[in-house]
Amino acid sequence: MIPFNKPPVTGLELSYIEEAIKSNKLCGDGGFTRKVSELMESKFNAHKVLLTPSCTASLELAAILIDASENDEIIMPSYTFVSTANAFALRGAKIVFVDVDADTMNLSIDAVQRAITSKTKAIVPVHYAGISCDMDKLMALAQKNNIWVIEDAAQGVMAKYKTDYLGTIGHIGCYSFHETKNYTSGGEGGALLINDKELLQRAEIIREKGTNRSQFFRGHVDKYTWQDIGSSYLPSEIQAAYLLAQIENAENINMKRLSIWQQYYEALKPLEQAGHIKLPYIPAFSTHNAHMFFIRLNSQDIRSSLIAHCKAENILTVFHYIPLHSSPAGKKFGRLHGEDNNTTIESEKLLRLPLFYNLEKNEVESVINSILLFFKKSD
Repeated sequence: MIPFNKPPVTGLELSYIEEAIKSNKLCGDGGFTRKVSELMESKFNAHKVLLTPSCTASLELAAILIDASENDEIIMPSYTFVSTANAFALRGAKIVFVDVDADTMNLSIDAVQRAITSKTKAIVPVHYAGISCDMDKLMALAQKNNIWVIEDAAQGVMAKYKTDYLGTIGHIGCYSFHETKNYTSGGEGGALLINDKELLQRAEIIREKGTNRSQFFRGHVDKYTWQDIGSSYLPSEIQAAYLLAQIENAENINMKRLSIWQQYYEALKPLEQAGHIKLPYIPAFSTHNAHMFFIRLNSQDIRSSLIAHCKAENILTVFHYIPLHSSPAGKKFGRLHGEDNNTTIESEKLLRLPLFYNLEKNEVESVINSILLFFKKSD
């Protein structure tokens, strides 16, 4: 069976983990955490990178950091993972879901503009498949209305909007290093990017269970104590060690994934020209990271048939999110603003193909041949 995903392995992970174990420092913010944070700050031109146990934790930390509360509304696409909404629902905020653009599956800027009210506290753009939202327009809207922008760049590590890396453009950025992402810290992991310097000190306190422990270890205070609301948002040194091996090889991983993505695109282009599928659309302002390769079929029934066909040929292809506004929790904690013109209908036709760093060339060819065979039979 060709799986949908395998966690990336570069070859250095075990030696770094062994080094971390021998250091006798396994809790958070040790030497490996410092190395990977500094490397990411340099590589992405980020003001400050704080590693976290997951992107979910990063989003929750961000929600606390902007003081999201029951009086606030948070705008985000309905087509996203539950963590994007959960983080703010946990603070009591009302989630305002908006429609996506049919081309990119990213939130519609026009829909965002119509959804803004006096209660809007933040906009949370989700860079789907590592393809950037139009951040200039979003930031202009936010500035005009005095609204926070928190980038859910879980899928966007190494991708760019124009010349800026995703996650570094909004006031706060959130990364994921889950095993399904381009880079992992051993299965779970994340990072919080602080792009507004005024947020840094409080972010460190919230991340350290509400204490000024980070300042204590830097020698800025002679003892540390409880300062604010917070939680345990530090990953272990073993996670950081695994991640360092990945970030050091980020360019190689990125190039390999882009090569696979392009191979899919070129081989399946004739199917798009024949009207059978829609291929991913990359706006001119976006430099994507090949986080995933998805196609969209002409109907949900065709998608189901193609999934079954691929499974019979030992290939795992999968669909993605169920729109949050139609879920039980989405109806309880949020509402859809405006019309659902694209979110549901496009999500029902979307299919993701296997794409991971250690995917072999012959496996890519098998996936392509299986899809081509499906449509040849249907003609």
